[in-house]
Amino acid sequence: MEFSFDEKDFVSCCGSTKFAKDMVLASPFSSLEHAISVARKIWFNNVDVNGWLQAFSAHPQIGHTHAPSVASEASAQWSKGEQSTALSTATGSSLQELSEWNAQYREKFGFVFLICASGRSTNEILAELKRRYTNRPIVEFEIAAQEQMKITELRLAKLFSSREDISSKSAKKAEEDRISIISSHVTAASESSSGKPIHHPARTRPPITTHVLDVSRGAPAAGVEVLLEVWRGVQSRPPFGATGGGSWVFQGSSTTDPDGRSGQLLSLVDDVSPGIYRISFNTGKYIPNGFFPYVSIVFEIKESQKGEHFHVPLLLSPFSFSTYRGS
Repeated sequence: MEFSFDEKDFVSCCGSTKFAKDMVLASPFSSLEHAISVARKIWFNNVDVNGWLQAFSAHPQIGHTHAPSVASEASAQWSKGEQSTALSTATGSSLQELSEWNAQYREKFGFVFLICASGRSTNEILAELKRRYTNRPIVEFEIAAQEQMKITELRLAKLFSSREDISSKSAKKAEEDRISIISSHVTAASESSSGKPIHHPARTRPPITTHVLDVSRGAPAAGVEVLLEVWRGVQSRPPFGATGGGSWVFQGSSTTDPDGRSGQLLSLVDDVSPGIYRISFNTGKYIPNGFFPYVSIVFEIKESQKGEHFHVPLLLSPFSFSTYRGS
């Protein structure tokens, strides 16, 4: 399968128009890994100083939710997601301090403080800002370009994931049509022989799935152990910071394949049981020297959503991770 995107898609990944135009010219890409390899060459070899500054200017100030007017809608949404950990761990005083240091940084270097914020707390970002503030401008400019590339790689992974989800939907629709035709013949034959209809699940894949992308390598993460659990207790959801008279109940486990996709974690059922679910990844085994011994993602399926599909991917690097709800 080959992947092609519009210039606006690449501008959302990196605000440089030169970068976006060269990526379109280099299309199509055989894989995410191929696209990231080309992106690095273009960013560091083709894009000039003005292009770097143009890309920097598309980012909001760390700690601010509003994006610059030059940022695309997708870029603005991704920026919010990338800063979600920082914003969730912030206090009024830490945001104020962060704002003040951002202003000092911009005054010294002439551009916004740029950092791959995914998975980082406000205190971590603030400490890094203070450390980098002491750099010479030429050194800091190079570091900012490196951070921009990290952000670009994360967004390329999201871009490819969205295209894969669309392709999966098309494939799913074709498979559903095929199964519907076969099922109608089987049902008719069964009813004529026994007089009783036989139920066939409409789903062609489990209701909860995941995949893992190693954004530090720009490739799928194979061999990652995955565990799916559901919360069962007196309370409908686990109290924050305590078990609260309940427990996590095993639902299924698997190991990601060469494409980074998990095996079957749940049975094929029309409606998944509503509740709080947790997917855990054995990231410490996959990246022994990384920061996270394991990663757990907790999410809720409501009664009104029980017939929907939930794809919960993990975008992983040694020192950060992010996720989103796919389809």
